[in-house]
Parts: sequence; C-alpha cells; structure tokens
Amino acid sequence: MNVKYYSRANCELCVDGLRTLKLVQEDIAFDIEIIDIEEDDAIHEKYMLMIPVVEKEGRILQYGNLDYATLAEALV
Repeated sequence: MNVKYYSRANCELCVDGLRTLKLVQEDIAFDIEIIDIEEDDAIHEKYMLMIPVVEKEGRILQYGNLDYATLAEALV
C-alpha cells in the first residue's frame, strides 16, 4: 500500500505529521511517498492551506493536525 504525504520545507506541522505517520507505519505496513508541494504549482495551489496532507488512492485521509488513531483507522 502506498500513502502520499504532501508537505513543504520549513513546516513544523509537517515534521510533526510525518513523525505521527511513521508511528502508524510501525503498526501497519505501507510505503510513504513524500511530495513537496512547492515543486508543482497545481499541487501547491490545491494543498497550500491544508498541509500536511495524507492521501491514499486519491482520497484524503487527514490533513492539518494529524493524529495516530484517525490515520490508523483509515489505513486498516
């Protein structure tokens, strides 16, 4: 299973979110594809106010303040 993680440099909330996502990854097997929104104008425009964003199969699982329980439930 592949999960996309949208973030950008110098974003403390993104660092915290990735830490949370990696905790979930310890219990549920999946790959994390980290995408810097600043490398694509369309993605930047879509997610700039929402980051970090966790997406699986085109569906947003959670954004902003990420929490373990919500992500784990969405990824089982």
